[in-house]
Amino acid sequence: MSSTEEQHDALRSLLGAWALGACPPREAAELEQHLRECRECAEEAARLREAAGWLSLDEPLDQPGSLRQQVLDWCLTRRPAELPVPAWGMPYTAETAKLDALLRDLGPEEWQEVADLPWHGGTARLRPAEVLGHLTAVDGFLALALGLPDPVPAAPGLPAAPAGRRVPPQEPAAGPPAPRVPPQGGPYGAITARTARMIADQGALAPQSVRSRWRRQAHDLVRSAALAPQGNTPVDYGFTVLPLRDAFVDRAFECFVHGEDVARAVAYPYDPPATAHLRQMVQLVVRLLPRALAGLRAGRPEHAGAAGAPRDGVRTARRVRLVVEGPAGGEWLIALDGEDGGAAGAEPVASMVLDGLELCQLAAAHRDPDRLPVGTHGDRAAVREVLHALPLLSRP
Repeated sequence: MSSTEEQHDALRSLLGAWALGACPPREAAELEQHLRECRECAEEAARLREAAGWLSLDEPLDQPGSLRQQVLDWCLTRRPAELPVPAWGMPYTAETAKLDALLRDLGPEEWQEVADLPWHGGTARLRPAEVLGHLTAVDGFLALALGLPDPVPAAPGLPAAPAGRRVPPQEPAAGPPAPRVPPQGGPYGAITARTARMIADQGALAPQSVRSRWRRQAHDLVRSAALAPQGNTPVDYGFTVLPLRDAFVDRAFECFVHGEDVARAVAYPYDPPATAHLRQMVQLVVRLLPRALAGLRAGRPEHAGAAGAPRDGVRTARRVRLVVEGPAGGEWLIALDGEDGGAAGAEPVASMVLDGLELCQLAAAHRDPDRLPVGTHGDRAAVREVLHALPLLSRP
């Protein structure tokens, strides 16, 4: 192949990125010079630019008819992404896109609807823009870990938000009840304080401006995740520290849960996560479940260290076999008494079977543990312990 042909092919491979406005300036200038001389590439560039014209910045992040994905797939066949989004970042990308599509369709009255956000400590009641303020504030923990600006304004100089209630500026005399945020303090004090400051800061903004802030931060987080593909960076939430890869799945999980909360308030259809993404959420819940069981024991001393009866002088740890059904499912042995609860027993004391989406909804405190459809075998008390521990993973 001649050097001229090689140059032609190299420039042709840039057409998709150029059509999306993602081509570096130097390469874009070189390609545009080539398009003035090559009719074949010019015609293909015109077709791609016309298709990309449907992808205006005002469109939702998940484009209708998968048009954006078609163009991106074509681009990647010609030129692989230099910084691909890691697999653990994909659920967050998808769930923010889905929520953004919902928000784009909201009318002025729907932005004033109040969504109930249950968690194991109660229920926060927020309008959609304030839900975005909460998501932005907690996503800010990831931003700080990645070296991005903190979206939450500093505490000094801001009016203090009363515990349990925030009155927005110029609150209408008639309309839905004033939003409430959870009381500040306790193990989630950092989250609730940041949420209150964020809501106060954006209270005078138009809802679409709040949406733009949240969108911009979501984009920045995804781009930064591509620069840390191992996902080992620690993210400090104030009450716990998670590696970046788990923190991104956690944020995708909360975005889905609260997106569904908003959708329920405005009677909007909302799909569950994609199977591959739900599987990551289920796996994260299972990894965090021992922490919730420890919290349950801490609140109920009679269960602390309740390992099985000694066998040949050695305590046996109680374990439950958790079977999650569906494409996103799997099977795990859950230690009820912690890693130091004793030696592993030959058989688990109980087995439980439930749906993966229901498991996640329970972990978000959006299901009643005593009414959840679950198949059980063996020690019912042990199964009940797991079911009642799962909602403790939720937070404001």
